[in-house]
Amino acid sequence: MEEMIGRGRDAIEMIVDQNSFQEHTIESYSFDPEFGPGSVVGTATLNGRLVTVIANDAEAFNPRFPVVFAGVIGLEEGYKMATAVYRTIEADRDKELSEKRPIILIVDTPGNGPGKVEEIIGMNKSTGAYQLALAEARKAGHPIVAIVIGRAISGAFLCHGLQADHILSLSKDFGTMIHVMPITSISRITKLDIERLEELAEENPVFAAGVNFFYRLGGVQEIIENLEDMRTVIDKHVSEIYEIKAKGEYEKLGPWGRGLLGAERGGRISRKTVIDKMANEFAAVKSKYLNA
Repeated sequence: MEEMIGRGRDAIEMIVDQNSFQEHTIESYSFDPEFGPGSVVGTATLNGRLVTVIANDAEAFNPRFPVVFAGVIGLEEGYKMATAVYRTIEADRDKELSEKRPIILIVDTPGNGPGKVEEIIGMNKSTGAYQLALAEARKAGHPIVAIVIGRAISGAFLCHGLQADHILSLSKDFGTMIHVMPITSISRITKLDIERLEELAEENPVFAAGVNFFYRLGGVQEIIENLEDMRTVIDKHVSEIYEIKAKGEYEKLGPWGRGLLGAERGGRISRKTVIDKMANEFAAVKSKYLNA
């Protein structure tokens, strides 16, 4: 199978209606094409329905921040993506729930750009702003679907993907990678031998990386086996999300919904026990605290 890493722009054309993508534009707002070149934002239609598209451009290089290349989400990219989301919310603020346009996230990022300059200026504020924007859009009624076509790694996936209502992924045969950190890094932090972690990774999705393990954890709603199916599957999930939000069942979507799905699939068997224990312990002491 052909690898999709680095082909964010190609994925846009595979997913949206032919020749419908208008880059740098959301309603009357225009983006500076030289700002945040590693991010691709704009408006398109999907089966005639207006959508906002946000993707990574792994071929772009940000000359102002040398660590931002190959799909890295840097300081400017984070703010550009956040702005695209907020402009979408503003454009549909007075529309009915059924008319809130979907936001399609095309994910192929190896991480954030933690260079010294970015850290000093406030890289964390940029990625945090984007994550908050997606959470606000999701709660405002916009269906958000993320599709992993390449890499979904570390904090970049946290801001560009994990706030979606549903996350989809191409199968591992396309070279997709989903993980918080490699086993070598886990070993340094936990002080466990790499050999032991590799053993755990064979049977426990918490220690493993990859699309299939993330599916067991509920992180991926559906795995797509063929490129030509991306468009149809994304559109199907958009329709499902509209229906769930119309019923007011928001707990079935986003991060909370992935927790429930992971429990159903046997990948997150301890989650509810821990949540219930914390809730009970808090209930036992909350009367002791002001404004609890």
